[in-house]
Amino acid sequence: MAEHPAYPVGLRLTGRRVVVLGGGQVAQRRLPALIAAGADVLLVSPEATPSVEAMADAGEITWLRRPYAEGDLSGAWYALIATSDPAANATASAEAESHRVWCVRSDDADQATAWTPATGTSEGVTVAVLTTSARGRDPRHTAAIRDAVVAGLSDGTLVAPHHRTRTPGVALVGGGPGDPDLITVRGRRLLAEADVVIADRLGPRDLLAELPPHVEVIDAAKIPYGRYMAQEAINNALIEHAGQGKSVVRLKGGDPFVFGRGMEEVQALTEAGIPCTVVPGISSSISVPAAAGIPVTHRGVAHEFTVVSGHVAPDDERSLVDWPAMARLTGTLVVLMGVDKIGRIAETLIAHGKAPETPVALVQEGTTAAQRRVDATLATVAETVRTEGVKPPAVIVIGAVVDVTPPTEQP
Repeated sequence: MAEHPAYPVGLRLTGRRVVVLGGGQVAQRRLPALIAAGADVLLVSPEATPSVEAMADAGEITWLRRPYAEGDLSGAWYALIATSDPAANATASAEAESHRVWCVRSDDADQATAWTPATGTSEGVTVAVLTTSARGRDPRHTAAIRDAVVAGLSDGTLVAPHHRTRTPGVALVGGGPGDPDLITVRGRRLLAEADVVIADRLGPRDLLAELPPHVEVIDAAKIPYGRYMAQEAINNALIEHAGQGKSVVRLKGGDPFVFGRGMEEVQALTEAGIPCTVVPGISSSISVPAAAGIPVTHRGVAHEFTVVSGHVAPDDERSLVDWPAMARLTGTLVVLMGVDKIGRIAETLIAHGKAPETPVALVQEGTTAAQRRVDATLATVAETVRTEGVKPPAVIVIGAVVDVTPPTEQP
């Protein structure tokens, strides 16, 4: 008999009976999608993985704790056969055939009447990839194709001609600590859809080179602001471009709401009636230490970490940081924007009880090709910054976690 390709179709399973035989890893992978589809799932298996058992305990599925028995597929619309008993699988497959139940078999695709595609989703689109025949089926190949398509849809590198999505308004996108790979998928997609990008100097600059030629890129540091403060000028630029019906991305370093003045921009846009979306980003306060091999918490060493801004010195009347309280903390202290003030910060911490030998690490240009780490103590950090020429942007980590290192490999 000539072999024909599978016919792709989407099953609408809301409220319809789906029977899953076997509670192992296959069921664990497939059940979440069946539950999300609204199926009435019956699991038949004497045992189940902890994750599958948790689904049953939560009432997401019904679990019959016994082996398969003929008749279990009665009333089913769809069946997933994944037990470790080949004979039971064959019997269940025959029952599915006799009752005209679409049936997937994890152990023998040739004997199945349906195949499960490699699936993924991106902004309301489901991507499903099937091989053309049972022979030579390679799940890794179909998964790779699925991943490539989903990634392209998510980051905007794959778009339908003449149907490019545009979202008028402003998106405040956290670009992460600097490495362009550390922006969120949603942030990258919005960049690909933008008409105008207003970027901070600390944002992931390499991403700007990927933008189409028609996208207007504005350096926020170079916006003329005359009698206005710089932030007011940025707010006005966002409002002006979005008010023209353009899709505007405000690309910020780290996370928009972690020392990023993101809320000020949201407030200005809201007052102007401009729709605004906030896309969180990976904060440098945790990602840069991690990139330098420093955990901000570690069992038995630090049970908390505190992030403070060091752009204002401790003795400055504008400072809102309770530095004496910082000195009393036993966990990790992460200081952002504090390179030029670290000497006075260290003196204040020591004056309020922090040990002079407390370890300090300065990570400059974290997560980028120019990253470097310089270690010191509170007593020596000011001189170390001078002699080593540490420049902003740098994340400063203070505490015992600085000395935590990976275990040495054994020969």
